[in-house]
Amino acid sequence: MSALTSREEEDVLVVSFTDAKILDEARIQQIGKEMMEMAAAAETNKKLLVNFQGVQFMSSAMIGKLVLLNKKSKAATVDLKFCSITPNVLEVFKITRLNKVFKIVADEEKALKDFKGGGGWFG
Repeated sequence: MSALTSREEEDVLVVSFTDAKILDEARIQQIGKEMMEMAAAAETNKKLLVNFQGVQFMSSAMIGKLVLLNKKSKAATVDLKFCSITPNVLEVFKITRLNKVFKIVADEEKALKDFKGGGGWFG
């Protein structure tokens, strides 16, 4: 079973997780692989949105995959945004100061508007 789902929303590739808890090492490896594939797919339209809706917990190993995704996206000039992050997960981003590195938007609707307007960080 795939760890991620994706769909095109206008000119944005929207990626969502299928698991509420991302803790298993094998699953994290699978997610990392799928994310790199999605980042490569996003190189054509240059816009990638990762929707965290439903994700309650994730391990530090998963954070490493997100950092790699961010680096790959920057190298390919893909505009990467995260949205719908639960308070538990957002707290981890704040503790690690990654909320200053990642572009985090409140929800998918605001993120999609943000892509159109080329707007700011937290909606």
